[in-house]
Amino acid sequence: MGSMDGRAAIITGASRGIGQHIAERLAAEGMAVALVARTLEPGTSRLPGSISEVVDGIRARGGQAAGIQADLTAPDDVETVVARAEQALGPIDTLVNNAGVNFYGPALGIPPRRFAVMWQMMVHTPFRLCQLALPGMVERRRGWIVNITSKQARHPKGPPYPDWASDGCVPYGMCKIALDRMTTGLAAELDGTGVSVNGLGTSGLVMTPGVAVVSPHTPDNAPVEPDSAMADAALLLCSGAPGAVTGRIGYSMDLLGQPLPDGPWALSATF
Repeated sequence: MGSMDGRAAIITGASRGIGQHIAERLAAEGMAVALVARTLEPGTSRLPGSISEVVDGIRARGGQAAGIQADLTAPDDVETVVARAEQALGPIDTLVNNAGVNFYGPALGIPPRRFAVMWQMMVHTPFRLCQLALPGMVERRRGWIVNITSKQARHPKGPPYPDWASDGCVPYGMCKIALDRMTTGLAAELDGTGVSVNGLGTSGLVMTPGVAVVSPHTPDNAPVEPDSAMADAALLLCSGAPGAVTGRIGYSMDLLGQPLPDGPWALSATF
């Protein structure tokens, strides 16, 4: 028997990386999890990992999981996610908006199509999933939403900007700061309903399959945080009493009260 028995969650981008770790952690605590991603079967993506592999692993350990194949950049697919998850698992009380994508490079050189994909996946889709999932949570007066953010949402430290020319994350940071504003705004609107809405980002680098592809763009001196940190922090944000902790934008190791293995680290940014 786990601490999350009787609860059900949607986790987007759960075929690999941070989403996979969060899904496995919540399932280990007894929560039924719906894994949402585009890659259903192994060998159908240039990246390792698939929904079916993660679902099979969770079930092999005694957990309850359902796979939902969806392209989260396609609005028609997004519209079906919550209904399909509830058909498989029952009422959803937890939503983890994790799916993301980044195209590195100078802001003025990002093609409009790539920027549109980023904005759709990391702003429009989380917002729409909240709109679809929240009415049931509010009616039942219990719900937990965790939006996966990034320190790239923080403003550049400066001027001067000695490190900014090589950053390559302006559009990504724009998307994440919009997600943060959505998080705090929804928390304010929903205050008193029993629904918690929080943002969670990594304290250091998590070497996911997606990050590995773009590793030339990651800082050489960035400490790597444990794979379990984001999953443990997400569990913490989903474990409190309904509505008790809300409107927070936090980072994994800070929430867990642990330092990074290589000591404190901060991007070239500040609030």
